[in-house]
Amino acid sequence: MKKWALSIAVTAGLIGLTACNSDKEAVVETKAGDISKEEFYNVMKDRYGDAVLQELVYEKVLSEKYTVTDKEVKAKTAELKAQMGDNFQTALASSGYKSEDDLKRALKIGMLQEKAAVADITVKEADVKKAYEDYKPQIKARHILVKDQKTADEVKAKLDKGEDFAKLAKEYSTDTGSAEKGGELGWFGKGEMVPAFEEQAYKMKKDEISKPVKSDYGYHIIQLQDIKEKKSYKDMKKDLEYDLKVAQIDQTKVQDILNAEVKKADVKIKDKDLKDAITSGDAAKAEK
Repeated sequence: MKKWALSIAVTAGLIGLTACNSDKEAVVETKAGDISKEEFYNVMKDRYGDAVLQELVYEKVLSEKYTVTDKEVKAKTAELKAQMGDNFQTALASSGYKSEDDLKRALKIGMLQEKAAVADITVKEADVKKAYEDYKPQIKARHILVKDQKTADEVKAKLDKGEDFAKLAKEYSTDTGSAEKGGELGWFGKGEMVPAFEEQAYKMKKDEISKPVKSDYGYHIIQLQDIKEKKSYKDMKKDLEYDLKVAQIDQTKVQDILNAEVKKADVKIKDKDLKDAITSGDAAKAEK
């Protein structure tokens, strides 16, 4: 998961502090002395101020012109969950997100930036149609991964005799992430697996078990479990067109686009210590 912003907890903390009527009011009381809201705010500002302020400004400015609905954020979150399966919570924590809501906020800001970046990009109808022709729906599979051809042949022979795939996966598979789940990999699409694995999987029929397939990780024995139905061109056109636009995003120009939006919004930073948080030429005007 790409981390678009700081923790929502940090952001919310700063927002709350800036709205306080009394900066001298204590947020912590101890026998050794109190910690005021002002002290806490200043430390948070020094450590995270530029990044958090930039995040908030982008969200505020871009939300005036572009819309990211809760439905879109939920769909993107569901997509990530489907891709990561049981590893979702681990990936969430390792990326620094404290909760799913934290992730959703970061995704929303990232999606706003993405919509701003593709606003002036156009694609040809012919390219959209070709993308539809080339599109492969998601498939669901499980596998048993072993180190050598001899072991792979041994496992395949047992499968051919009718032995249980899940049981053999737990016994033989060196892919510890899927072995305990009987080799289950869940749903995946084009480009998500190593080429040799993907090529074989997309050739197979439902419930078919492959011969050993060699990759850089070893030898895979694959069973195709299910295939999603390919929707009509009419139903997919909008998403395909958007994906083609995203593929054309020039990352070196994204910041220029964001700077232009900030400039149009006439952003004025009131806190002189944060005057350089939005470094976009004359887009940020600090009032001292």
